[in-house]
Amino acid sequence: MDVSIIIINYRTPQLIINCLKSIYQFTSGVTFEIIIVDNDPENGGGALVRDTFPEVRWIDLPSNPGFGIANNKGMSIANGKYFLLLNADTLVTDNVIGRCFQRMNERQDIIACGALQYYPDGTPMPFYKSFNEFRKTFFIVPPAGFIERAINKLYPEPEYQDPDQYDWLVGAFIFLRREGFEKTGGFSDDFFMYGEDVEWSGRLSKLGKLCYFKDCIFIHLENNNPFRRTNISWINRFSTQMQVSNLLWVRKQYGAFQYVLLILHYLLMVPVVFGWKIAFNIKSRRNPLTELRTQRIYVRKTAVLLKYFWATLFLKKGSYKIKPYENIDLLTASS
Repeated sequence: MDVSIIIINYRTPQLIINCLKSIYQFTSGVTFEIIIVDNDPENGGGALVRDTFPEVRWIDLPSNPGFGIANNKGMSIANGKYFLLLNADTLVTDNVIGRCFQRMNERQDIIACGALQYYPDGTPMPFYKSFNEFRKTFFIVPPAGFIERAINKLYPEPEYQDPDQYDWLVGAFIFLRREGFEKTGGFSDDFFMYGEDVEWSGRLSKLGKLCYFKDCIFIHLENNNPFRRTNISWINRFSTQMQVSNLLWVRKQYGAFQYVLLILHYLLMVPVVFGWKIAFNIKSRRNPLTELRTQRIYVRKTAVLLKYFWATLFLKKGSYKIKPYENIDLLTASS
Protein backbone atom coordinates (compact mmCIF):
# COMPACT_ATOMS: atom_id res chain seq x y z
CA MET A 1 0.00 0.00 0.00
CA ASP A 2 1.46 3.35 -1.06
CA VAL A 3 -0.70 5.88 0.78
CA SER A 4 -3.16 5.77 3.67
CA ILE A 5 -5.51 8.77 3.48
CA ILE A 6 -6.93 9.68 6.90
CA ILE A 7 -9.94 11.96 7.27
CA ILE A 8 -11.77 13.00 10.44
CA ASN A 9 -15.55 13.17 10.40
CA TYR A 10 -17.39 15.49 12.73
CA ARG A 11 -20.90 15.99 11.37
CA THR A 12 -19.59 16.57 7.85
CA PRO A 13 -20.71 13.53 5.82
CA GLN A 14 -21.54 15.42 2.63
CA LEU A 15 -18.23 17.27 2.69
CA ILE A 16 -16.43 13.93 3.04
CA ILE A 17 -18.39 12.46 0.14
CA ASN A 18 -17.40 15.40 -2.06
CA CYS A 19 -13.78 15.09 -0.90
CA LEU A 20 -13.67 11.35 -1.65
CA LYS A 21 -15.20 11.86 -5.08
CA SER A 22 -12.41 14.28 -5.95
CA ILE A 23 -9.77 11.84 -4.66
CA TYR A 24 -11.08 8.97 -6.77
CA GLN A 25 -11.49 11.21 -9.81
CA PHE A 26 -8.00 12.68 -9.88
CA THR A 27 -5.65 10.29 -8.07
CA SER A 28 -3.58 7.92 -10.19
CA GLY A 29 -0.25 6.13 -10.10
CA VAL A 30 -0.54 5.17 -6.42
CA THR A 31 -2.36 2.53 -4.43
CA PHE A 32 -4.28 3.99 -1.52
CA GLU A 33 -6.71 3.23 1.26
CA ILE A 34 -9.06 5.64 2.96
CA ILE A 35 -9.55 5.63 6.73
CA ILE A 36 -12.26 7.78 8.26
CA VAL A 37 -12.34 8.38 12.01
CA ASP A 38 -15.74 9.54 13.28
CA ASN A 39 -15.64 11.85 16.29
CA ASP A 40 -19.42 11.89 16.61
CA PRO A 41 -20.90 8.54 15.48
CA GLU A 42 -24.16 9.13 17.36
CA ASN A 43 -24.96 11.93 14.93
CA GLY A 44 -25.62 9.25 12.31
CA GLY A 45 -24.07 11.02 9.34
CA GLY A 46 -21.47 8.30 8.85
CA ALA A 47 -24.00 5.92 7.33
CA LEU A 48 -24.33 8.20 4.32
CA VAL A 49 -20.59 8.03 3.64
CA ARG A 50 -20.37 4.26 4.17
CA ASP A 51 -23.29 3.64 1.84
CA THR A 52 -21.67 5.77 -0.87
CA PHE A 53 -18.14 4.42 -0.37
CA PRO A 54 -18.40 0.98 1.29
CA GLU A 55 -14.68 0.32 0.73
CA VAL A 56 -13.52 2.93 3.25
CA ARG A 57 -12.20 1.80 6.61
CA TRP A 58 -14.34 3.34 9.32
CA ILE A 59 -13.53 3.93 12.99
CA ASP A 60 -16.15 5.13 15.48
CA LEU A 61 -14.77 6.89 18.55
CA PRO A 62 -16.89 6.91 21.74
CA SER A 63 -16.46 10.66 22.20
CA ASN A 64 -14.91 13.68 20.50
CA PRO A 65 -11.26 13.71 21.66
CA GLY A 66 -10.24 16.33 19.10
CA PHE A 67 -8.46 16.54 15.78
CA GLY A 68 -5.03 15.23 16.81
CA ILE A 69 -6.08 12.16 18.79
CA ALA A 70 -8.49 11.11 16.05
CA ASN A 71 -5.74 11.36 13.43
CA ASN A 72 -3.40 9.37 15.69
CA LYS A 73 -6.02 6.62 15.86
CA GLY A 74 -6.25 6.52 12.08
CA MET A 75 -2.48 6.45 11.64
CA SER A 76 -2.15 3.64 14.21
CA ILE A 77 -4.06 1.22 11.95
CA ALA A 78 -2.88 2.52 8.57
CA ASN A 79 -1.09 0.19 6.16
CA GLY A 80 0.51 2.73 3.83
CA LYS A 81 4.15 3.57 3.30
CA TYR A 82 3.00 7.19 3.48
CA PHE A 83 0.15 8.85 5.34
CA LEU A 84 -1.96 11.75 4.06
CA LEU A 85 -3.86 13.64 6.74
CA LEU A 86 -6.64 15.45 4.91
CA ASN A 87 -9.42 17.70 6.18
CA ALA A 88 -13.00 16.76 5.41
CA ASP A 89 -13.66 20.21 3.93
CA THR A 90 -11.12 19.86 1.12
CA LEU A 91 -11.11 19.00 -2.56
CA VAL A 92 -8.27 17.93 -4.83
CA THR A 93 -8.34 19.22 -8.39
CA ASP A 94 -5.56 17.16 -9.95
CA ASN A 95 -3.21 14.29 -9.10
CA VAL A 96 -1.66 16.15 -6.15
CA ILE A 97 -1.54 12.95 -4.09
CA GLY A 98 0.42 11.13 -6.78
CA ARG A 99 2.73 14.13 -7.15
CA CYS A 100 3.47 14.26 -3.41
CA PHE A 101 4.13 10.51 -3.46
CA GLN A 102 6.62 10.96 -6.29
CA ARG A 103 8.40 13.88 -4.61
CA MET A 104 8.75 12.03 -1.33
CA ASN A 105 10.23 9.03 -3.15
CA GLU A 106 12.71 11.32 -4.89
CA ARG A 107 13.63 13.39 -1.81
CA GLN A 108 14.71 11.21 1.10
CA ASP A 109 15.70 14.33 3.05
CA ILE A 110 12.01 15.26 3.47
CA ILE A 111 10.02 13.79 6.35
CA ALA A 112 6.73 15.44 5.34
CA CYS A 113 5.32 17.81 2.76
CA GLY A 114 2.21 19.90 2.37
CA ALA A 115 0.16 21.43 -0.41
CA LEU A 116 -0.77 25.07 -0.84
CA GLN A 117 -4.33 25.97 0.14
CA TYR A 118 -6.63 27.71 -2.31
CA TYR A 119 -10.08 29.22 -1.85
CA PRO A 120 -12.93 27.78 -3.93
CA ASP A 121 -12.69 30.77 -6.28
CA GLY A 122 -9.15 29.75 -7.21
CA THR A 123 -7.23 32.39 -5.26
CA PRO A 124 -4.41 31.34 -2.92
CA MET A 125 -5.10 31.24 0.81
CA PRO A 126 -2.45 33.02 2.90
CA PHE A 127 -0.64 31.04 5.56
CA TYR A 128 2.12 31.53 8.11
CA LYS A 129 5.43 30.49 6.63
CA SER A 130 7.45 30.23 9.85
CA PHE A 131 7.08 29.82 13.59
CA ASN A 132 8.33 33.35 14.22
CA GLU A 133 5.96 34.89 11.70
CA PHE A 134 3.15 33.23 13.62
CA ARG A 135 4.52 34.21 17.05
CA LYS A 136 4.69 37.88 16.09
CA THR A 137 0.90 37.94 15.69
CA PHE A 138 0.46 37.00 19.36
CA PHE A 139 1.55 40.47 20.44
CA ILE A 140 -1.14 43.13 20.52
CA VAL A 141 0.93 46.22 19.83
CA PRO A 142 0.30 49.51 18.03
CA PRO A 143 1.17 49.39 14.32
CA ALA A 144 4.16 51.68 14.80
CA GLY A 145 7.30 51.23 12.75
CA PHE A 146 9.78 51.11 15.62
CA ILE A 147 7.70 48.51 17.50
CA GLU A 148 7.43 46.30 14.43
CA ARG A 149 11.18 46.60 13.86
CA ALA A 150 11.86 45.61 17.46
CA ILE A 151 9.61 42.53 17.22
CA ASN A 152 11.15 41.55 13.89
CA LYS A 153 14.57 41.72 15.50
CA LEU A 154 13.46 39.60 18.44
CA TYR A 155 11.76 37.05 16.17
CA PRO A 156 13.81 36.88 12.95
CA GLU A 157 12.70 34.83 9.99
CA PRO A 158 14.62 31.58 9.38
CA GLU A 159 16.81 31.24 6.32
CA TYR A 160 16.84 27.92 4.48
CA GLN A 161 19.01 26.98 1.54
CA ASP A 162 16.18 24.84 0.23
CA PRO A 163 13.52 27.21 -1.22
CA ASP A 164 10.82 24.57 -0.60
CA GLN A 165 11.55 24.23 3.13
CA TYR A 166 9.31 25.74 5.81
CA ASP A 167 8.94 25.58 9.60
CA TRP A 168 5.56 23.92 9.72
CA LEU A 169 2.78 22.34 7.69
CA VAL A 170 -0.92 23.19 7.87
CA GLY A 171 -2.92 20.30 9.32
CA ALA A 172 -5.49 20.33 6.51
CA PHE A 173 -3.02 18.50 4.21
CA ILE A 174 0.04 16.72 5.62
CA PHE A 175 1.75 14.04 3.52
CA LEU A 176 4.32 12.21 5.64
CA ARG A 177 6.41 9.10 5.86
CA ARG A 178 5.18 6.36 8.15
CA GLU A 179 8.28 6.73 10.32
CA GLY A 180 7.30 10.33 11.00
CA PHE A 181 4.39 9.01 13.02
CA GLU A 182 6.22 6.02 14.47
CA LYS A 183 9.18 8.03 15.75
CA THR A 184 7.22 10.97 17.16
CA GLY A 185 4.01 9.29 18.33
CA GLY A 186 1.95 11.66 16.21
CA PHE A 187 0.04 14.67 17.47
CA SER A 188 0.24 15.58 21.14
CA ASP A 189 -2.82 14.36 23.05
CA ASP A 190 -2.98 17.67 24.93
CA PHE A 191 -4.31 19.65 21.97
CA PHE A 192 -8.05 19.46 21.32
CA MET A 193 -8.14 21.76 18.31
CA TYR A 194 -5.68 24.24 16.77
CA GLY A 195 -1.95 24.36 17.45
CA GLU A 196 -1.48 20.62 17.16
CA ASP A 197 -0.08 20.83 13.63
CA VAL A 198 2.37 23.58 14.65
CA GLU A 199 3.61 21.65 17.68
CA TRP A 200 3.95 18.36 15.76
CA SER A 201 5.81 20.11 12.95
CA GLY A 202 8.46 21.18 15.46
CA ARG A 203 9.06 17.56 16.40
CA LEU A 204 8.82 16.25 12.83
CA SER A 205 11.42 18.76 11.64
CA LYS A 206 14.01 17.00 13.82
CA LEU A 207 13.64 13.97 11.54
CA GLY A 208 13.86 15.76 8.20
CA LYS A 209 12.71 18.73 6.14
CA LEU A 210 9.16 20.02 5.96
CA CYS A 211 8.40 21.28 2.45
CA TYR A 212 5.72 22.89 0.34
CA PHE A 213 5.80 22.49 -3.44
CA LYS A 214 4.32 25.29 -5.51
CA ASP A 215 2.74 22.89 -8.00
CA CYS A 216 0.91 21.00 -5.23
CA ILE A 217 -2.39 22.66 -4.33
CA PHE A 218 -5.82 21.79 -2.95
CA ILE A 219 -9.10 23.56 -2.28
CA HIS A 220 -9.91 24.29 1.36
CA LEU A 221 -13.55 25.13 1.94
CA GLU A 222 -13.00 26.00 5.63
CA ASN A 223 -16.24 24.51 6.92
CA ASN A 224 -17.72 26.44 9.82
CA ASN A 225 -17.33 25.01 13.31
CA PRO A 226 -18.26 26.34 16.77
CA PHE A 227 -14.60 26.96 17.66
CA ARG A 228 -13.79 29.11 14.64
CA ARG A 229 -13.09 32.74 15.43
CA THR A 230 -15.78 35.42 15.20
CA ASN A 231 -15.92 39.09 16.22
CA ILE A 232 -12.46 39.58 14.74
CA SER A 233 -10.75 42.84 15.57
CA TRP A 234 -7.26 44.20 16.11
CA ILE A 235 -7.23 43.10 19.74
CA ASN A 236 -9.44 40.01 19.32
CA ARG A 237 -7.71 38.32 16.42
CA PHE A 238 -7.81 34.74 17.75
CA SER A 239 -10.67 32.57 18.94
CA THR A 240 -10.59 31.55 22.59
CA GLN A 241 -9.88 27.88 21.87
CA MET A 242 -7.26 28.82 19.30
CA GLN A 243 -5.34 31.01 21.73
CA VAL A 244 -5.46 28.48 24.56
CA SER A 245 -3.89 25.99 22.13
CA ASN A 246 -1.40 28.51 20.76
CA LEU A 247 -0.14 29.33 24.23
CA LEU A 248 0.22 25.64 25.03
CA TRP A 249 2.38 25.29 21.90
CA VAL A 250 4.55 28.26 22.94
CA ARG A 251 5.04 26.72 26.38
CA LYS A 252 5.96 23.32 24.94
CA GLN A 253 8.32 24.55 22.24
CA TYR A 254 9.84 27.72 23.70
CA GLY A 255 9.64 27.25 27.45
CA ALA A 256 8.05 28.85 30.49
CA PHE A 257 9.64 32.28 30.11
CA GLN A 258 8.19 32.92 26.63
CA TYR A 259 4.79 31.69 27.80
CA VAL A 260 4.72 33.89 30.91
CA LEU A 261 5.91 36.84 28.82
CA LEU A 262 2.83 36.55 26.62
CA ILE A 263 0.47 36.25 29.57
CA LEU A 264 1.99 39.36 31.17
CA HIS A 265 1.65 41.15 27.85
CA TYR A 266 -2.08 40.37 27.67
CA LEU A 267 -2.60 41.54 31.25
CA LEU A 268 -0.68 44.78 30.71
CA MET A 269 -2.71 45.47 27.57
CA VAL A 270 -6.03 45.51 29.48
CA PRO A 271 -5.67 49.14 30.72
CA VAL A 272 -4.05 50.09 27.39
CA VAL A 273 -6.95 48.96 25.18
CA PHE A 274 -9.48 50.59 27.47
CA GLY A 275 -7.44 53.77 27.84
CA TRP A 276 -6.96 54.09 24.09
CA LYS A 277 -10.69 53.71 23.40
CA ILE A 278 -11.72 56.09 26.18
CA ALA A 279 -9.24 58.70 24.93
CA PHE A 280 -10.59 58.26 21.39
CA ASN A 281 -14.17 58.75 22.64
CA ILE A 282 -13.20 61.92 24.51
CA LYS A 283 -11.41 63.27 21.45
CA SER A 284 -14.52 62.53 19.39
CA ARG A 285 -16.68 64.32 22.00
CA ARG A 286 -18.59 61.18 22.92
CA ASN A 287 -19.36 59.52 26.21
CA PRO A 288 -15.98 58.08 27.32
CA LEU A 289 -17.58 54.73 28.20
CA THR A 290 -19.42 54.09 24.92
CA GLU A 291 -18.56 51.40 22.35
CA LEU A 292 -16.35 49.36 24.67
CA ARG A 293 -17.74 45.99 23.57
CA THR A 294 -14.53 44.91 21.84
CA GLN A 295 -12.50 45.79 24.93
CA ARG A 296 -14.84 43.79 27.18
CA ILE A 297 -14.54 40.77 24.88
CA TYR A 298 -10.77 41.07 25.18
CA VAL A 299 -10.97 41.04 28.98
CA ARG A 300 -13.26 38.00 28.97
CA LYS A 301 -10.90 36.13 26.64
CA THR A 302 -7.90 37.03 28.77
CA ALA A 303 -9.74 35.73 31.83
CA VAL A 304 -10.18 32.36 30.08
CA LEU A 305 -6.47 32.24 29.27
CA LEU A 306 -5.72 32.80 32.96
CA LYS A 307 -7.89 29.80 33.88
CA TYR A 308 -5.44 27.59 32.00
CA PHE A 309 -2.34 29.39 33.27
CA TRP A 310 -1.12 26.93 35.89
CA ALA A 311 -1.98 23.86 33.83
CA THR A 312 -0.09 25.30 30.87
CA LEU A 313 2.84 26.54 32.93
CA PHE A 314 3.43 23.11 34.45
CA LEU A 315 2.37 21.24 31.27
CA LYS A 316 -0.34 19.29 33.02
CA LYS A 317 -1.36 16.30 30.92
CA GLY A 318 -4.89 16.25 29.54
CA SER A 319 -7.03 17.83 26.87
CA TYR A 320 -6.90 21.63 26.74
CA LYS A 321 -10.44 21.82 25.43
CA ILE A 322 -12.26 24.91 26.63
CA LYS A 323 -15.64 24.60 28.29
CA PRO A 324 -18.75 25.69 26.35
CA TYR A 325 -19.21 28.70 28.63
CA GLU A 326 -15.59 29.72 27.97
CA ASN A 327 -16.17 30.00 24.23
CA ILE A 328 -16.40 33.78 24.30
CA ASP A 329 -16.53 33.99 20.48
CA LEU A 330 -19.68 31.89 20.25
CA LEU A 331 -21.31 33.56 23.26
CA THR A 332 -20.76 37.08 21.95
CA ALA A 333 -21.91 36.11 18.46
CA SER A 334 -25.20 34.79 19.79
CA SER A 335 -25.83 37.46 22.43
